[in-house]
Amino acid sequence: MDKCFLPYLRRIEQEIDVSLPRSSDGTQEAEWPQLSFGKEFPAVNASHWQPLIGPCRELVDLGGKRWRPLLLVLCAQAWQERNGDAVSADSPALDAAYHLAPLVEFIHTASLIHDDIEDSSTTRRGKDAAYITWGLDTAINAGSWLYFQAATCIDSLSFSDGQKLLLYKNYAMELRRLHLGQAMDIAWHRASGGDTDKAFFPAVDEYIAMVRNKTGTLASLAAKTGLLTAGAEGEPVRMAGETASYIGAGFQIIDDVINLTTGNPGKKRGDDIVEGKRSLPVLLFVDKYGPASRESAALSACFLRAGKEGIESPAVEEAIALLEKAGVIADARERGIAFIKDGCASFTDLFGKENHTASSICNLFYSMIPAIF
Repeated sequence: MDKCFLPYLRRIEQEIDVSLPRSSDGTQEAEWPQLSFGKEFPAVNASHWQPLIGPCRELVDLGGKRWRPLLLVLCAQAWQERNGDAVSADSPALDAAYHLAPLVEFIHTASLIHDDIEDSSTTRRGKDAAYITWGLDTAINAGSWLYFQAATCIDSLSFSDGQKLLLYKNYAMELRRLHLGQAMDIAWHRASGGDTDKAFFPAVDEYIAMVRNKTGTLASLAAKTGLLTAGAEGEPVRMAGETASYIGAGFQIIDDVINLTTGNPGKKRGDDIVEGKRSLPVLLFVDKYGPASRESAALSACFLRAGKEGIESPAVEEAIALLEKAGVIADARERGIAFIKDGCASFTDLFGKENHTASSICNLFYSMIPAIF
């Protein structure tokens, strides 16, 4: 990521630290537990909330690009610039945008905790998944809590109740969409690997709808929250959300490709095949040959074997070889990049060609493309 974003990222980290403490040793500011849990139970102390903050803080500290909260701040700044408002690091709108950075980063973190459980993934960011380290019950509860903890930054804003309501409605809608996308994904990769009907091979447009919800919704939340914070309303907010959701989908498609090529960081190449995921390369393969074809039957057989035998199964590399030979991995890569480029063009149209911050948004996404290949 470009060095010009470092000042933004440092301030985003500061806001994350305020909203999610690093320990339960009692040294945190008193406002944090009061904002999260209220004052009704004086017997509750720091040791009681450690099983909540521990798994969440640990995953946050393991890294992540933080591009979603960065997008939130940049969208607020771009809208200010579009309207001719003075843009400075301490403007009220940007202060509010930074304050809301944990909203999107915490939802993302919560989704990763739950995603690893639902996919039976053993690693995340090079370390044991939270449910392995902390136990299944603690990880589920902590991840669920973090979805709600994320919104406390809205509560502590110096905004009117009406402004907060708009932010809450946006947050709740995107959170529901995230779970819809996850429901679609789970249903498909839990389907019987021997079936070749629509349930096993969803249509490409269904897949795009799934990733726009599951992955793109967090980008949408970031963009819409940024604009709402800067005073935008109506159609521009909707357009920013739709644009960002396609960009998010583009990065998910690229993530699918990486899984089948170099392997995602902290994971093994081809583990999507073991999990039975219907990624875009798989669907393009079926689209090319037909669901009842000999080629699709061969791919299904590889999925079945890999699911039974695990990541070391020869069926993993056999499936990847089939996809590579068909050229669908490269096709998916190009589609993902096209989503990102088209989204950047839409942001430029929304904010204006002379908008410097809009250019920064495009540079952010363009810089991320080569970094993950």
